[in-house]
Amino acid sequence: MKPTSKIKGVFAPIPTPFGEDEEIAYDKLQENLAWWGGTRLTGVVVLGSNGEFAYLTPDEKLRLVEAVRAGLPAGKMVIAGTGVETTRETIKLSRQAAERGANACLILTPHYYRGNMTPPALKKYFWDVAEECPVPVMLYNMPRNTGLNMESGLVVEISAHPNITGIKDSSGNIVQISEIIAGTGDSFSVFAGSGSFLLTTLVMGGDGGTLAVANVMPDECASVVSLFETGDLTGARALQRLLLAPNKAVTSRWGIPGLKAALDLMGKFGGPTRRPLLPLGDKERAELRATLSAAGVSLAG
Repeated sequence: MKPTSKIKGVFAPIPTPFGEDEEIAYDKLQENLAWWGGTRLTGVVVLGSNGEFAYLTPDEKLRLVEAVRAGLPAGKMVIAGTGVETTRETIKLSRQAAERGANACLILTPHYYRGNMTPPALKKYFWDVAEECPVPVMLYNMPRNTGLNMESGLVVEISAHPNITGIKDSSGNIVQISEIIAGTGDSFSVFAGSGSFLLTTLVMGGDGGTLAVANVMPDECASVVSLFETGDLTGARALQRLLLAPNKAVTSRWGIPGLKAALDLMGKFGGPTRRPLLPLGDKERAELRATLSAAGVSLAG
């Protein structure tokens, strides 16, 4: 389905499952998708930071988009992370992802030559991609990984392109996020990039989130949005607070290895990371189990 209205809701940036040989385990992917597809998630992001996209070949990326689209109900959206270092390759990957069923493309800032990624260079990059991309484009601001932050004024300027329809901001800078919300039009979606500031983003006028913790607590994340929208701020606050510890565990504390271990502990499939990422050790797994259990996450075994 191609979005015909503003993109809203909660998306899980899904991990890429690997076997012990580091090949993609498509059978395990389909099992996980069957579970996520039955939750209250609006959709998923494939080829995001949690998907170890930087470690995937171009062919693997395209096959993953196709597999994710096939494994989700038609009513669930698929957003594909298609940002790479050059404009021409980003356009190529975005077109190919759209052909394979992506409903929108999430474009990370090019950053290897970050000293040259001035506001004019970034604006031209995103506008050039948006001109050629057959589905809506969402900006992806991830300064922790890229070392490059898109400030609010630049985002507002870039948002003027009609095919640039939103942003996932993972900076954690709520002032910056608030300024983006205030400066962009009503049709521009502003997503929290972490479960730690989902409710704050909603209160300021944001539209949802793309959240690592939504992989393990999808319905709880969706409930923060629905409770807020129905005016139950007390309930939304309580759930937001519940998300804080597990969100930290699968993001800033242990990252992708923590997220994959969390899925394993739940009886889903996380599996190994692709080297050079290291898996979680036994001590960390025990701490993660305690964190998830305290948050009410159903665990296996």
